[in-house]
Amino acid sequence: MRIYLDNCSFNRPFDDQTQMKIRLETEAKLFIQNEILKGNFELVWSYILDYENSENPYEQRKETIQAWKDIAVLDCEADDKVILLAEKFESMGLKAKDALHLACAVIGKCQYFITTDAKILNKQVDLIEIINPLDFIRILEGDFDED
Repeated sequence: MRIYLDNCSFNRPFDDQTQMKIRLETEAKLFIQNEILKGNFELVWSYILDYENSENPYEQRKETIQAWKDIAVLDCEADDKVILLAEKFESMGLKAKDALHLACAVIGKCQYFITTDAKILNKQVDLIEIINPLDFIRILEGDFDED
């Protein structure tokens, strides 16, 4: 199964962990990353992740997130298909960067777009399921065997 974690998801462990929702989303995201490392999911990366991460003012965070690029099975680059699809998503009310993330996930043949951004989570897209890390874990509970 291919998945896409957006920049909000990658940064969730660096957010204020005293808030229960954030802490639970962090644990779910870390679980998902562990499953990627075990080969249970395939991660798709993108040029827009590179761009947003390059603007991170915290060097350690930037390096930690950037390391996931080497683990990804696909690095989606900007091309006409990505741009056209992103424009369609923008017309649905998504911000340009969010639309580019989503377009890269779709072009990368991901089944799930994992985000903690409420504005993205409220959008319905037929081409991919947009989901919070916690809800993604809930979906998998019955389909997953622990080692």
